[in-house]
Order: sequence, then C-alpha cells, then structure tokens
Amino acid sequence: MAADGKILEGITVVDLSTFVTGGFSSSMLANLGADVVKVEQPGYGDAIRHTGPPFIEGESPYYWTVNYGKRSVELDLKNDEALEALYDLIEETDIFVQNFRPGTAERLGVDYETLSEHNEELIYLAISAFGQTGPWRERSGYDLLIQGMGGIMDVTGEEGRQPVKVGLPMTDLITAMWAAFGATSALYRRELTGEGEYIDLGMLESVLPWLTKQAGQVFADETPRRMGTKDPVLAPYQTFETGDGYINICILNEKLWGELCEAIDRPELADDERFDQNSDRVEHQDELEAEIESTLAEKTTDEWIEIVAEDNGVPAGPVYSVEEALTNPQVEARGAIGEIEHPEIGEIPVVEHPLKFEGSDSGFELPPPLLGEHNREVFRDLGYSEEEVDELAATGVFGDADE
Repeated sequence: MAADGKILEGITVVDLSTFVTGGFSSSMLANLGADVVKVEQPGYGDAIRHTGPPFIEGESPYYWTVNYGKRSVELDLKNDEALEALYDLIEETDIFVQNFRPGTAERLGVDYETLSEHNEELIYLAISAFGQTGPWRERSGYDLLIQGMGGIMDVTGEEGRQPVKVGLPMTDLITAMWAAFGATSALYRRELTGEGEYIDLGMLESVLPWLTKQAGQVFADETPRRMGTKDPVLAPYQTFETGDGYINICILNEKLWGELCEAIDRPELADDERFDQNSDRVEHQDELEAEIESTLAEKTTDEWIEIVAEDNGVPAGPVYSVEEALTNPQVEARGAIGEIEHPEIGEIPVVEHPLKFEGSDSGFELPPPLLGEHNREVFRDLGYSEEEVDELAATGVFGDADE
C-alpha cells in the first residue's frame, strides 16, 4: 500500500512550553505532520537552547533532539500587541501546549478560559510537575525530583547502596508521551463531538502507571528493593559479565531456561532443584548468577551472542555504548538515524521517531529552528500583510530581533 500523506497534516500546534516535556510531545506531533509553532521568549528563547555543553557552533544538540520539525516565533507576551497576535494565531490552532506552574498562564493571559474564547474547539494541554490541583500544585519540579518522588529511584541501583536516577530524563519523556497521546485522543474526540478539550497532566501521576511490577509488589504487601539489573519476578533476567564485557540475558519461561542451559553447555543447571522453576530461580538469584557468570567468563560477549542468541534463539544482547546504540547495523537498516539540513550548520543528525505506518508517511521535514527564524513567515501564513508584519516588528512584538 502506498503511503498517503501524514496523519496530522493540517493540524496546527502552538507550543509555549520550555525544556523537554512539552517540547518532546510537540516534536512527536510534528513527526506525524503537524505544523508546530514554537513560541519563545525574545532574544533568549527556550532555556534548553542554552543547556550544555556540548555545543556545536553555538547550538545545543540536546535542544535539537526535542525540537526537530518546528517553526520558531519570538513573542513578548508582556506586550499587548504580541498577546493579540497570539490570539489571532490561536484562532487557527488545534492544539496548545504549555508547561507553566499553575497560575502563570492566567497571569499571562494564555489560560484555557481566555484562549477558548478565541477558539472554542481548541485542545489545551497544561503540563506541570504535580498537576493543577492538590497541595503540591504550585511546586516546581524537574526530572530528578519526579524520579525520586515517583518511586523510580527507590528501585534503581544496587542493593545496600544509595538510590540512583535513570541516566535519561525519563520522567520528562514519559510525561511527553502521555501528552502526545492525550492530545491525539482529544483530536479524535473532537472529530466525534466538535468540542475542544482541556487536559491537566502532572508529571508525578504520569510516572505511576509505569511502576507495573513494583506496584504489583506493593499491592501484595511486599517491599520493592534495589536489585541492580536483576528483576523482581523473573530469573535469569539481568546483566552478566563475560570474558571481555557484559551481556543481557532474558529468560521468561521454562522452555527458554532449558535452551539457555543447553546453549552454554550447562545442562545440569536445568536439573538443579534450586533453579527448577522461575520462582525457585528468583529465590536463589545470587547462586544462579554465580553459576552462569562463571561459565560466561570463558568467552567474549560477541562469542556468546553468536552461541546464545544467533545459534540457539535465546533472548540475549550486548550492552552497547550510546554511540553503538545509534550506529549499529539494525538501526542503520531501519533508517532510525538520518540527516537534515540546518540553516547555518549544514547537515546535522536527526533521530527519527519509530512509528512506521503502512498507509501514511511520517518523519521530520524541518530542522530544529533558529530562534525567531519564522517570526514573519508564521504571520504571513496567517494572512497578515507585509505592512502588518512590519508593524508587529516595530511595536516590539518580536522583541528587538526584527527592529
């Protein structure tokens, strides 16, 4: 079947958010064809532009990764003319994204009640650390805090040592994915009802459904604990040391357990009563690890991958560096990393998003924008004349950039 355009073509998103949560969610929408207008503080922009090092010719590659596919407009929202220009833009907008602390949007005049007066079909996404209600609603919050308060750090790291955060901005990205899911769900509802929607999304609540196994332990009156790479309900399901590095092995049932024992030439382990059933192996994880690791030390990771995964079909894989994760043959074959033309730097890497639709296209068409790169273009597209855009610039709507 030939692809037929992009699913979100014709959808306009106005994104006033900063940093990762709103930015990654709107980049997900851009990847599916939405026109995302990134509204930024004049002269400075989104603070993530300045987050680093490293920088490449003054640009933050971290900023790139959450802002592919967008257009940038500078608007001084303390300027009445800028606010009116934003309202004009909102009239043609489908989804509005902000991640202010509760109360800030009202002070700026960009709250749902105000914007819905300009567009009653608007889908309004309000992202915050703790949501719009509750005793912590006015607290600020970032990924590290939410990893700690959301239970993630309680179960990450090694037993007997201090809690560890996940190396990625995990809760930012979890929240971003909920945001994109919520926005597209609201689009579907609008198709059915013709009504707009207000979405209140808190980072802390976004994390809780991801606790799964550990939440199940709590529900069963057990206390989750830090286990390194071990798993609370499966064994062996962890990282093992080999002769020259590390390998992950994932055994989910008795059939795979028997196949692993044969693959590593340790058939006696399958007959050991300590390791008979998964529950037995979970109970004796330390002894199991010692037995398996003593054997794995005899060969290199690559040798074991060939024996265990390729020859015997047992789920196993190496522990890649980030560079290896971005450049391996599978990723290259799938086109997951590409290039896109940056207006000042030339070709830059682009991390594509993974949804591959048979009946529609996806992918980024625009590079991460320069600050204010589309000040005039966006308003010309909105129907402003060149003289009217000049007037916006002259009255400081775009800050000092276009004087």
